[in-house]
Amino acid sequence: MNLLAPVSSIMSTDLVTVSPNDNMKKVEKLFQEHSIHHLPVLSNDKLVGMVSKSDYLFFKRGFNDQTTDQRLDLFRLKVWKVSDVMTTRLAKMSPGDRINVALEVFKENIFHAIPIVENDKLLGIVTTLDIINHLAIDKEAINEYE
Repeated sequence: MNLLAPVSSIMSTDLVTVSPNDNMKKVEKLFQEHSIHHLPVLSNDKLVGMVSKSDYLFFKRGFNDQTTDQRLDLFRLKVWKVSDVMTTRLAKMSPGDRINVALEVFKENIFHAIPIVENDKLLGIVTTLDIINHLAIDKEAINEYE
Protein backbone atom coordinates (compact mmCIF):
# COMPACT_ATOMS: atom_id res chain seq x y z
CA MET A 1 0.00 0.00 0.00
CA ASN A 2 1.30 3.40 -0.93
CA LEU A 3 0.96 5.44 2.26
CA LEU A 4 1.30 8.63 0.22
CA ALA A 5 -1.81 7.77 -1.84
CA PRO A 6 -4.95 9.80 -1.12
CA VAL A 7 -7.39 8.47 1.46
CA SER A 8 -10.06 8.55 -1.26
CA SER A 9 -8.34 5.49 -2.76
CA ILE A 10 -9.24 3.34 0.26
CA MET A 11 -12.28 5.01 1.82
CA SER A 12 -15.65 3.31 2.12
CA THR A 13 -18.31 5.12 0.11
CA ASP A 14 -21.38 2.91 0.51
CA LEU A 15 -22.40 4.50 3.80
CA VAL A 16 -25.33 3.92 6.11
CA THR A 17 -26.25 7.17 7.87
CA VAL A 18 -28.68 8.49 10.47
CA SER A 19 -30.08 11.89 11.35
CA PRO A 20 -29.80 13.61 14.74
CA ASN A 21 -33.54 13.08 15.30
CA ASP A 22 -33.50 9.33 14.69
CA ASN A 23 -33.99 7.26 17.81
CA MET A 24 -31.48 4.81 19.23
CA LYS A 25 -33.74 1.91 18.26
CA LYS A 26 -32.93 2.73 14.62
CA VAL A 27 -29.22 2.78 15.48
CA GLU A 28 -29.57 -0.64 17.12
CA LYS A 29 -31.36 -2.00 14.04
CA LEU A 30 -28.74 -0.62 11.62
CA PHE A 31 -25.85 -2.08 13.63
CA GLN A 32 -27.66 -5.45 13.68
CA GLU A 33 -28.51 -5.44 9.96
CA HIS A 34 -25.19 -4.18 8.59
CA SER A 35 -21.67 -5.23 9.36
CA ILE A 36 -20.58 -1.72 10.35
CA HIS A 37 -19.18 0.00 13.41
CA HIS A 38 -19.77 3.68 12.59
CA LEU A 39 -22.85 5.65 11.60
CA PRO A 40 -22.27 9.17 10.27
CA VAL A 41 -24.93 11.60 11.44
CA LEU A 42 -26.19 13.92 8.69
CA SER A 43 -28.42 16.97 8.99
CA ASN A 44 -29.41 18.50 5.63
CA ASP A 45 -26.62 16.44 4.00
CA LYS A 46 -24.05 18.02 6.33
CA LEU A 47 -21.97 15.86 8.68
CA VAL A 48 -22.82 16.83 12.27
CA GLY A 49 -21.57 13.82 14.21
CA MET A 50 -20.88 10.11 14.38
CA VAL A 51 -22.33 7.26 16.42
CA SER A 52 -19.90 4.40 16.90
CA LYS A 53 -20.77 0.90 18.00
CA SER A 54 -18.86 1.75 21.19
CA ASP A 55 -21.13 4.77 21.77
CA TYR A 56 -24.16 2.53 21.29
CA LEU A 57 -22.84 -0.20 23.60
CA PHE A 58 -21.98 2.35 26.29
CA PHE A 59 -25.51 3.74 25.95
CA LYS A 60 -26.94 0.24 26.38
CA ARG A 61 -24.72 -0.69 29.34
CA GLY A 62 -24.07 2.72 30.83
CA PHE A 63 -27.53 3.15 32.30
CA ASN A 64 -28.66 -0.34 33.19
CA ASP A 65 -27.56 -3.28 35.19
CA GLN A 66 -28.38 -6.81 34.10
CA THR A 67 -31.64 -6.92 36.03
CA THR A 68 -33.22 -3.97 34.22
CA ASP A 69 -36.60 -4.66 32.73
CA GLN A 70 -36.39 -5.18 28.96
CA ARG A 71 -39.41 -2.90 28.51
CA LEU A 72 -37.47 -0.02 30.06
CA ASP A 73 -34.57 -0.76 27.73
CA LEU A 74 -36.89 -0.69 24.70
CA PHE A 75 -38.44 2.56 25.94
CA ARG A 76 -35.01 4.18 26.25
CA LEU A 77 -34.06 3.03 22.74
CA LYS A 78 -37.22 4.59 21.33
CA VAL A 79 -37.01 7.86 23.29
CA TRP A 80 -33.32 8.76 23.20
CA LYS A 81 -32.23 10.49 20.01
CA VAL A 82 -29.02 10.10 18.03
CA SER A 83 -28.17 13.70 18.94
CA ASP A 84 -28.08 12.66 22.62
CA VAL A 85 -25.40 10.02 22.01
CA MET A 86 -23.38 11.05 18.94
CA THR A 87 -19.83 12.35 19.00
CA THR A 88 -19.61 15.84 17.54
CA ARG A 89 -15.91 16.66 17.80
CA LEU A 90 -14.68 14.65 14.84
CA ALA A 91 -11.37 14.37 13.06
CA LYS A 92 -12.16 14.99 9.38
CA MET A 93 -10.07 14.66 6.25
CA SER A 94 -10.30 15.77 2.64
CA PRO A 95 -10.30 13.19 -0.17
CA GLY A 96 -6.82 14.28 -1.27
CA ASP A 97 -5.23 13.90 2.18
CA ARG A 98 -2.75 11.05 2.38
CA ILE A 99 -3.19 7.67 3.99
CA ASN A 100 -0.17 8.25 6.24
CA VAL A 101 -1.98 11.24 7.78
CA ALA A 102 -4.96 8.99 8.58
CA LEU A 103 -2.57 6.54 10.23
CA GLU A 104 -1.20 9.33 12.43
CA VAL A 105 -4.73 10.34 13.45
CA PHE A 106 -5.56 6.72 14.30
CA LYS A 107 -2.33 6.39 16.26
CA GLU A 108 -2.73 9.60 18.27
CA ASN A 109 -6.45 9.53 18.96
CA ILE A 110 -9.21 7.25 20.12
CA PHE A 111 -10.93 7.42 16.71
CA HIS A 112 -11.34 4.34 14.56
CA ALA A 113 -13.12 6.13 11.71
CA ILE A 114 -12.41 9.39 9.93
CA PRO A 115 -15.09 11.02 7.79
CA ILE A 116 -13.87 12.20 4.38
CA VAL A 117 -15.55 15.53 3.69
CA GLU A 118 -15.40 18.08 0.88
CA ASN A 119 -17.34 21.36 1.02
CA ASP A 120 -19.21 20.08 4.10
CA LYS A 121 -20.46 17.05 2.11
CA LEU A 122 -19.68 13.55 3.38
CA LEU A 123 -17.96 11.56 0.64
CA GLY A 124 -16.85 8.51 2.59
CA ILE A 125 -15.17 7.14 5.69
CA VAL A 126 -11.74 5.68 6.28
CA THR A 127 -11.58 3.18 9.12
CA THR A 128 -8.81 1.17 10.67
CA LEU A 129 -10.49 -1.86 9.09
CA ASP A 130 -10.21 -0.27 5.61
CA ILE A 131 -6.47 0.06 6.09
CA ILE A 132 -6.11 -3.50 7.42
CA ASN A 133 -8.16 -4.88 4.50
CA HIS A 134 -6.06 -3.02 1.93
CA LEU A 135 -2.84 -4.19 3.55
CA ALA A 136 -4.13 -7.77 3.53
CA ILE A 137 -4.67 -7.76 -0.24
CA ASP A 138 -1.62 -5.66 -1.13
CA LYS A 139 0.68 -8.03 -3.06
CA GLU A 140 3.75 -5.85 -2.44
CA ALA A 141 3.15 -5.88 1.32
CA ILE A 142 2.59 -9.66 1.27
CA ASN A 143 5.78 -10.24 -0.73
CA GLU A 144 7.80 -8.47 1.96
CA TYR A 145 6.79 -11.17 4.46
CA GLU A 146 7.33 -14.20 2.24
